[in-house]
Amino acid sequence: MKTPARLKPLIEDGIIDEVIRPLMSGKEAAVFVVRVGDQLRCAKVYKEAAKRSFKQAVEYQEGRKVRNSRRARAMEKGSRFGRKQQEELWHNAEVDALYRLASAGVRVPQPYGCFDGVLIMDLITDDEGNVAPRLNDVGMSEAQALEDHACMMRDIVRMLCAGLVHGDLSEFNVLVDDYGPIIIDLPQAVDPAANNHAKRMFERDVNNMRDYYSHFAPQLRETQYAKEIWSLFEAGELHPDSALTGHFIDEAGPADVDAVVEEIKAVMAEEEARLERLKDAES
Repeated sequence: MKTPARLKPLIEDGIIDEVIRPLMSGKEAAVFVVRVGDQLRCAKVYKEAAKRSFKQAVEYQEGRKVRNSRRARAMEKGSRFGRKQQEELWHNAEVDALYRLASAGVRVPQPYGCFDGVLIMDLITDDEGNVAPRLNDVGMSEAQALEDHACMMRDIVRMLCAGLVHGDLSEFNVLVDDYGPIIIDLPQAVDPAANNHAKRMFERDVNNMRDYYSHFAPQLRETQYAKEIWSLFEAGELHPDSALTGHFIDEAGPADVDAVVEEIKAVMAEEEARLERLKDAES
């Protein structure tokens, strides 16, 4: 195939040897199967900010620290240099998250670095070498759904203990190999201690997983893992191997009506974005 322009410099620099074929293309990036020596890997080519559709990028960038004060000022001003630095921060966030989560025992692709907006990482396959499907393309038995959901809750807990919330977790950014689910697509991952939107994002992530797996295991519909896990996290009692029940008793006082209204609006906007992604995936 014709080598994409963004991948030519990586071949010239010896980072990859050959582009085999396109794997998928979404609104945020295009992914290609590439050869590195005798191994097949993925090359994720991020799209420029103007061509991306991540409508709530500002929320995800809240709390991300930039050590260089010149870069921080440029990013605040929105200068050309600042926009470039913001893009690099967005790209590097996924690489950093992948390394951190792999160290924490979370099932994610092994990263090999990000080069000028191109992330090189493992190609996830099954035991026969076929590319692993996304979760939304997989059917399963009730028993398998319960097992995989438990694995997902375990990894979500480990993510939170490692200081990260995925922020956009759904059946569209989870792969499934012969050993269970693998979490992908992390450029928008946020720090739960530094981002004011982290709790809402976390609950949406967990509930998205609950809703999908409950198609195969209906008993999951009434579980409240999101509230249970976050409550343990806020109390400083969450550990990577914390035992979960899926039950939660809310002992909070009267609801803040204005906050509830804002939450409803946010959820509606997120649902519209999810349906839009579903429509794109089916097209």
